[in-house]
Amino acid sequence: MSETSPKLRAELEGIPTYKPGKPAVAGGPVAYKLSSNENPYPPLPGVMETVTAAVSSFNRYPDMACTALMNELSERFAVPLSHLATGTGSVGVAQQLLQATSGPGDEVIYAWRSFEAYPIITQISGARSVQVPLTPGEVHDLDAMAGAITDRTRLIFVCNPNNPTGTVVRRAELERFLDRVPGDILVVLDEAYREFIRAAAGEGGGMPDGIQLYRDRPNVCVLRTFSKAYGLAGLRVGFAVAHEPVAAALRKTAVPFGVSQLAQDAAIASLRAEDELLGRVGSLVCERNRVVDALRDQGWTVPETQSNFVWLRLGERTVAFAQVCEKAGVVVRPFPGEGVRVTVGETEANDIFLKVTEGFRKEL
Repeated sequence: MSETSPKLRAELEGIPTYKPGKPAVAGGPVAYKLSSNENPYPPLPGVMETVTAAVSSFNRYPDMACTALMNELSERFAVPLSHLATGTGSVGVAQQLLQATSGPGDEVIYAWRSFEAYPIITQISGARSVQVPLTPGEVHDLDAMAGAITDRTRLIFVCNPNNPTGTVVRRAELERFLDRVPGDILVVLDEAYREFIRAAAGEGGGMPDGIQLYRDRPNVCVLRTFSKAYGLAGLRVGFAVAHEPVAAALRKTAVPFGVSQLAQDAAIASLRAEDELLGRVGSLVCERNRVVDALRDQGWTVPETQSNFVWLRLGERTVAFAQVCEKAGVVVRPFPGEGVRVTVGETEANDIFLKVTEGFRKEL
């Protein structure tokens, strides 16, 4: 038997492993999972009925073109069909974007800390990550990101609201940044949490809507997902809105039949349940505000979050805090040496978390 092994790409050496939120253990001490930014509500009205009706067609391939879903998205967001592409969650579409734009010798810019998949999918593509630290206020430093652009830059991610800090960049600041980016560099506005934004307009022109910004900017691509506000995390369906050359490249790099028929049908039903969606998101926003206010009353410094989670920068105390939370009955998402991200979940879960933070704060 040969002692040699198949040759694999050198770029795969040292790729960081994506760490999903730790699940709650059935029958164990952890009762609530606040580690994955999941929506605590069940699927929207009509979704279960739609999915159940589709079960009998498991022996058939899904519609590879996602025709019905694409038509629904085109009407919902008033964009041409040729400007749309779907994928297995927004992260799946993000990886397709890197396949289409970046390879060995190229550079990809993003804030750090930001979505932990960015360094993984960048390294898989063979490109080099250029990580730009967040400001002291945990927001994207767009001036520094613009300053990091070189002739090797091919793509820039702007996660807005940012995961895991929940912060947003204002529209005026983002527009100034986009004006500075050369037209041959793709700027990806990752808006996985956009439905949770409630900040009022003020200095900076209020909160940006990527789909408005993309319309007259051919180098802007917007990512959205059904995993968060719509509560379809387990079905893996996301989409991109971009001008035709970029959208066409995404359709070329898509895994054939990647988005299941169940996911397509559930996404359509979710889009048609807009009133219920707004009500649920509104309830989560109210609960988010309650949690943030309570944390600040306890003395914590909490960035302004416009997502469905809160961020506590704990430094070297991060792992210890996560362990205390787990013992109390909630599991959170630690980033060792940096901080914890905590999803806004059920009221009972949030109350347990706040009790932990109150006690932990007294020990600092």
